[in-house]
Amino acid sequence: MGLLSKKDANLILDPLADNNPITIQVLGICSALAITAELKASIVMAVSVLFVLGIGNVVISLMRNIIPSKIRIIVQLVVVAALVIIVDQVLKAYAYELSKTLSVFVGLIITNCIIMGRFEAFALGNGPWRSFLDGIGNAAGYGLILIIVGFFRELLGSGTLLGFKVLGDPIEKTGLYAIGYENNGFMLLSPMALIVVGIIIWIQRSRNKALIED
Repeated sequence: MGLLSKKDANLILDPLADNNPITIQVLGICSALAITAELKASIVMAVSVLFVLGIGNVVISLMRNIIPSKIRIIVQLVVVAALVIIVDQVLKAYAYELSKTLSVFVGLIITNCIIMGRFEAFALGNGPWRSFLDGIGNAAGYGLILIIVGFFRELLGSGTLLGFKVLGDPIEKTGLYAIGYENNGFMLLSPMALIVVGIIIWIQRSRNKALIED
């Protein structure tokens, strides 16, 4: 037997595919639309949510027996707000320009329905270790979709990845631009993020017929 039992491993693996919080549960769509025009922003948002949800789930799990039910939502918001403040301050200290790009969307992690949903659905009823795995799994599933969307939007919209010109120089007409390729400016608009997510959902459901039946 490995480090994780099959049941524990599924807490991480299921949200990556057949129980993905974005493509299956349709949660956290707003950030997928708003910040995925650049791959770097997508990666940073994914890591931020990974930190907040992983640690937040553990904290809520540790406190689950002492939180009065009437104020549990308030307590959850306080916990996630404290973690988001840490993320925001780290970004401002070490990646200020990127922090300005993400701007209000880092703060909106506080109200991300994936995080509040996992607090309510899992952390309040399970121990710290399994809650940590659940948080990591759901954050990874969320981040995976953001990175995929960010990859295609930046590549096709700007011809770059992480700011590097991978398709050539559109001004000097090198690489693909030498044979007439043009960047698709529509990919940088928010509606295209929704279309890319829709294509991912279509591919996922065509691969797994059980999801169509559900």
